[in-house]
Amino acid sequence: MNPECEMLPPGVFSSGFHRLRHGQFDITILSDGYITLPAEILMPEAGRDERMATLGRLGGSMDSAPLQTNVPLIRKGTELILVDTGAGANFQPSDGRLAANLASNGTDPASITQVIFTHAHPDHSGGTTRPDGSLLFPKAHYYVSEAEWSFWRDPEFETKMPEPLHEFARGAQRDLFAVKDRLTLVKPGDEILSGMHVVGTRGHTPGHISLELAGDGNLLIAGDVIPNNIISFENPTWHFGFDTEPEIALANRAALLDKAVNEKLRVLGYHWTYPGVGYVDRKGTAYRFVEG
Repeated sequence: MNPECEMLPPGVFSSGFHRLRHGQFDITILSDGYITLPAEILMPEAGRDERMATLGRLGGSMDSAPLQTNVPLIRKGTELILVDTGAGANFQPSDGRLAANLASNGTDPASITQVIFTHAHPDHSGGTTRPDGSLLFPKAHYYVSEAEWSFWRDPEFETKMPEPLHEFARGAQRDLFAVKDRLTLVKPGDEILSGMHVVGTRGHTPGHISLELAGDGNLLIAGDVIPNNIISFENPTWHFGFDTEPEIALANRAALLDKAVNEKLRVLGYHWTYPGVGYVDRKGTAYRFVEG
């Protein structure tokens, strides 16, 4: 049993490490801990009764709820790939557990060969460096979408975007600039390695990407395009408060949910109930998450 896992609220995390084999990929889902978000971010359009009921199902309080952070560690042959780096010490005190959980899993950070960012929000890229500024994954090569890089590095960002995003921009610049000499910019459709393709899922951020892994029924690593396996599945027309391009995010969320149903994709979500792996079923005009 992993002692770091026991620090999470009941119902948010199941102790131990979830492992699965998909095609040529061996995947271990590690926890970075959890983040707590207010109801007005999680479901700004929900009525009072809907909010209270949903917050309760998420293990939350009257005005907020914890969301797990699931970080995939993927092995293919000699390659060891991490999708996002968690938060480090740069977001909330309840997250930033990835380094400890890598150690509990017996994984040396220096053995990571690639890091792929779905996007550069602080709970996804804040663990790139240690508090002293050194790289946590010193031998890795890094990937981020070209659009994500352009968005966050814009020198006029603070004059173009609302003030609440300014701190996010400073964090994204800190994390991406720390690895700029070993960073490859990718576009939707690119193959990072054989059987692993970039999927464009713009909206949560302008350069948000997901990953599709080939196998017997492909696996889609969704990042934050589908923020939660309860709220987003059951209420696919609701906005999510941290989406930079809200309407584009909604459209791409719906498209991805439909793709998962139609193609019987396995899907892995970053802020879904641990381990966050399963399938999407239709349920009337909405969807249902099925673990698997």
